[in-house]
Amino acid sequence: MEIGLLAVAAVVLVVGTAIVAGRIGIAAPLILVVVGIGIGYLPFVPRVVIDPEIILIGALPPLLYAAAVNVPLVDFRRNLKPVVGLSVLLVIISALVVGVLLHLLVPAIPLPVGIALGAVISPTDAVAATSIGKRLGMPERLVSILEGESLVNDATSLVLLKTALAAVAGSFVFWDAAGSFAFAVTAAIAIGFLIGVITVWVRSKLRNPVYDTVVSFIVPFVAFIPAEEVGASGVLAVVVTGLYTGHHSARRFSATARMNERLNWRTVQFAIENGVFLVMGLQLHALVDEVGDSGFQLRHVGLIALGLVVLLILCRTVFLVPLLWSMRGDLDRYEARSEGFTRLTDRVREKGSGSERSRRQLRKLTLMQRRSEADLAHERERRLGWRDGAVLSWSGMRGVVTLAAAQSIPVEVPYRAQVVLIAFLVAAATLLLHGLTLPMVIRRLWPDGQESSSSARELIALSKDLVEEGTAALDETLAAEQEDGSYPEPSPAIVERVRATARNSLAPIALSLPHTGSPQGQAVETAAQAYLRLSRVVLDAQRAALLEERAIGRYSSATLRLAELALDEHEARLTPPAEH
Repeated sequence: MEIGLLAVAAVVLVVGTAIVAGRIGIAAPLILVVVGIGIGYLPFVPRVVIDPEIILIGALPPLLYAAAVNVPLVDFRRNLKPVVGLSVLLVIISALVVGVLLHLLVPAIPLPVGIALGAVISPTDAVAATSIGKRLGMPERLVSILEGESLVNDATSLVLLKTALAAVAGSFVFWDAAGSFAFAVTAAIAIGFLIGVITVWVRSKLRNPVYDTVVSFIVPFVAFIPAEEVGASGVLAVVVTGLYTGHHSARRFSATARMNERLNWRTVQFAIENGVFLVMGLQLHALVDEVGDSGFQLRHVGLIALGLVVLLILCRTVFLVPLLWSMRGDLDRYEARSEGFTRLTDRVREKGSGSERSRRQLRKLTLMQRRSEADLAHERERRLGWRDGAVLSWSGMRGVVTLAAAQSIPVEVPYRAQVVLIAFLVAAATLLLHGLTLPMVIRRLWPDGQESSSSARELIALSKDLVEEGTAALDETLAAEQEDGSYPEPSPAIVERVRATARNSLAPIALSLPHTGSPQGQAVETAAQAYLRLSRVVLDAQRAALLEERAIGRYSSATLRLAELALDEHEARLTPPAEH
């Protein structure tokens, strides 16, 4: 009974805090950490200690999956260099720097324990940063980089933590550790890809949305558990599965399944993320008492945590300078690739496309050419500069993984209580420091919120393309049907209504759409059936055009997502309700 009441109170507190946070313009995780700390010190509230396995196994897989399915693969591909640099190289460098300096300053703390602490506090959590950035008009590319970094750096951190703990136990060999790291990454990618292929295929065959939802909820655990069992990175496997699922959902799932998945995983993500931040605050009292009982002075722990916050900021800032400098040559590479595909496509086109194989090859090359041109345009328009570097360096908040990884350290590790408390203080300090000051930084650097106008122009251009594609498909279908007589000619009023549908389908920009199917060739159809059939033709053409534009990457992922939502909603309105 008490557990149920506590759960209800926690849900009410999380939702209420989120509502208040939205009205006062502060990210909810920041308020929840402070609220949790305050509640934890109330005299009638017992000490809160959460089993780290609950977070590592119960919370982390669904959190990462919920984030991964919403990360457009084209953004991940275009930002691969900064994402890998920040999520792999920076995490390893930060962990080693933290470990060495901590051991030098406090020789009593063994070097492997210092590196373990570094591995714990190195990965960032983009929840607060991206929520602030999206609200204030942070450039879309920065949001994509931060989201990609927070997906991958968890895997690097946890694998590095295992290596450091092995060194604490005295079983560390460099080449063995390097081999284990390589195996953990390679096997995780393979397992995640395989699980993604299987689960997407299974879900594409399900027509009952309840069954699809149930399967969707177990997907992250199906990817996580096998990877962990074979010694691979479970979190990386979950990320790969989520990326694969998100990328193929537009082609393989019905609009109803996509709509349900968006809502379901947004709900799961909201509940788990905010709940974990609340738990972070609640656990401070117990952590402080544990360290206080050990005889280790708390002020030393506080000073170490403060020094590590400064060190992490410096490491991130210094690392971003050569990273951004190395990206200056990317434009030349994009130009060379675009020119190469253009020359190759022209040569194939000059040879002629008489055979079906030649036509397929030409279509594929044309797609690659248009994709390379879009990549080049994206790099020209959204090149990273000093402003972007300043925001990236000031977005290094720590959160869920830091707390969970710290508490997973075995109790026999020297100074475990101090390490856990330091990790908590670093996470709380970065959340509050960066979270409260990031809005001011973004407003100073982009006072006009430059993203909004370009997004509006892109949305207008994409809507025009999709309307033209749908109208052309309607004209072709009507001409073919009139020629072969497969359907009676619909009235002009029906045709005009379908044309209006093509123009209006993208008007409400928050919408979505399921599959109607076509009639089985009956001789007579009602006006409603003709309307639904021809509207389906238009929508299928618009969907195909949208998928092609997503593959090319000429429009931003945010614009493509809004168009997909609008098409999905319009399809849902045209689909008769089905019994399940």
